Amino acid sequence: MNHFLDIHTTDPEELRRIIGQGAEMKAARQGRPRGSRDDALPLDGRMVALIFEKPSTRTRVSFDVGARQMGAETMVLSGSDMQLGHGETIADTARVLSRYVDLIMIRTFDESVLHEMAEHADVPVINGLTDRTHPCQIMADVLTYEEHRGPIRGRKVVWSGDGNNVCASFLHAAGQFGFDLTFTGPPQLDPEAEFIAFARDAGSRVEIERDAMRAVDGADVIVTDTWVSMHDAQSSRERRHNMLRPYQVNERLMAALRPVEQQLKTLGLDADEAVAETTAAFAHIVGVLVLNNTGRIRLFRQNPDALFERYMDSLVRRLSASLRCVRG
Repeated sequence: MNHFLDIHTTDPEELRRIIGQGAEMKAARQGRPRGSRDDALPLDGRMVALIFEKPSTRTRVSFDVGARQMGAETMVLSGSDMQLGHGETIADTARVLSRYVDLIMIRTFDESVLHEMAEHADVPVINGLTDRTHPCQIMADVLTYEEHRGPIRGRKVVWSGDGNNVCASFLHAAGQFGFDLTFTGPPQLDPEAEFIAFARDAGSRVEIERDAMRAVDGADVIVTDTWVSMHDAQSSRERRHNMLRPYQVNERLMAALRPVEQQLKTLGLDADEAVAETTAAFAHIVGVLVLNNTGRIRLFRQNPDALFERYMDSLVRRLSASLRCVRG
């Protein structure tokens, strides 16, 4: 069974195929109404379950629209809609869903829920986010970078801020796609040693630099994330703001970057302190891709198709008889 659980557990050649297919399918949709279906319908007649234990706007919309554009019907389920891990075990939920749907995407908190779902499901499972990793988002980020700047291999990516789940998947991608990553942030928020070790063992250069100005020297792209999540208490928010303020992406930081030949769009800036408001226009000038929570999730819409298409391809080949029963 082909699941997509994390970047570091997927073969690099497979990851590259996903990126390539995503780019092709995106190009084929240029100029089309968003509600129209693709010419190729790899999910035609399939049912996709989208489970959101953790609330979402952009991830939910991007998966739902992407699946529909490829011909699928979708079933969106929230934690309150299900007995996931409460009235029944994760394993029982996985078995039941496998009788009714052809693919499961789950956005959850504890990654053990994801792994148990994948272990007991008879259909492919996609990691839409856990507290430890966010692989689909980083696949979209890699595609976006390469659309604007060419191959990411050998480039220097700087992560500024919190070494969170998104940073973890960037470290996995560094190892799998062959780029270097410098983390700049407070020591209390360093990424897990396990994630750093994976990238280094794969041959990527990973550095920890406390001085943000020094960290961005020679950078090809800078990435940041929102400083707080929706579940953080007010007292925690204040502490995190004080801790992360030296790592804000602002004009002073971006002025330290080398010029680039090609301009990149600044995507999804909001009022979060991670990115100064005045940076929007300035980033356009220096040509640095700035991503925060809003921008990163919005980028996924550029690459949902390949993830579904690749794994449904395998599913169709192996379970064609049962799929006909589900459709019928």
